[in-house]
Amino acid sequence: MQIGLVGLGKMGGNMRERLRRAGHTVIGFDTNPAVSDVPHLSDLVDQLGGPRAVWVMVPAGGPTQEVIDRLASLLKHDDVVVDGGNSRWTDDEKHAKELAARGIGFVDAGVSGGVWGLEHGYALMVGGEAEYVERLKPIFDALKPDGPYGYVHAGKVGAGHFAKMVHNGIEYAMMQAYAEGWELLEKVDSVDNVREVFRSWQDGTVIRSWLLDLAVNALDDDEHLRKLRGYAEDSGEGRWTVEAAIDNAVPLPAITASLFARFASRQEDSPQMKMVAALRNQFGGHAVETKKA
Repeated sequence: MQIGLVGLGKMGGNMRERLRRAGHTVIGFDTNPAVSDVPHLSDLVDQLGGPRAVWVMVPAGGPTQEVIDRLASLLKHDDVVVDGGNSRWTDDEKHAKELAARGIGFVDAGVSGGVWGLEHGYALMVGGEAEYVERLKPIFDALKPDGPYGYVHAGKVGAGHFAKMVHNGIEYAMMQAYAEGWELLEKVDSVDNVREVFRSWQDGTVIRSWLLDLAVNALDDDEHLRKLRGYAEDSGEGRWTVEAAIDNAVPLPAITASLFARFASRQEDSPQMKMVAALRNQFGGHAVETKKA
């Protein structure tokens, strides 16, 4: 299958490679000419046969809106746009309506997998009309992990990004729990091998997970995380999750507390946020702040 891919950063570039390894033709465009396959977005559209499919992997908000506005003027009736970035689900409804006015389909795809997706595959949560989702199924099948899991048509437009938002809210709470446990273990005198305690949890325990594996990776790199400043950003999706909980009167005490813990990291050098920052760097390649010498 042919597909255009706009945005060739950490995830987009690896997604292009994974699709090509699966035998698909991918024409990529990026504002960085060093990684782009074509010089202009219009060239990407011109090189695709109809009906076209274009996957957008750029930052949420203004950059996504700008690309979708441009594609709306370039694509034709029955083409389809996929937003695979971390857009807010309410933006999906707006984008779908704008494109539908021109006869262009829209699908939202929540994508999880970070910098490890090329090797292991990407978990995909998809929203949109069944007609367009089914058309894109070969692409979803190539991107998802091997095996029966890792892909879901979650519902109508917006459902994919809403599901990914909740996924990220859960991720916040899980990372916070590991970080709090790590800080407590580091604090007491009786435990003198915290890294190996974490490693021992990787097999046979009810709290084993990929995040735990990544925590051990981080501790192998820097056993006491002394190189890191206790500061962790929030991507926005944790906030959106809490806002959605308020709108729907759903109690989310653990996720809400984990979001507020990140705010606390901006006030002081938080030990817990060293672990959260290390985990974000391990699974997503997110930037970390190192201590000044």
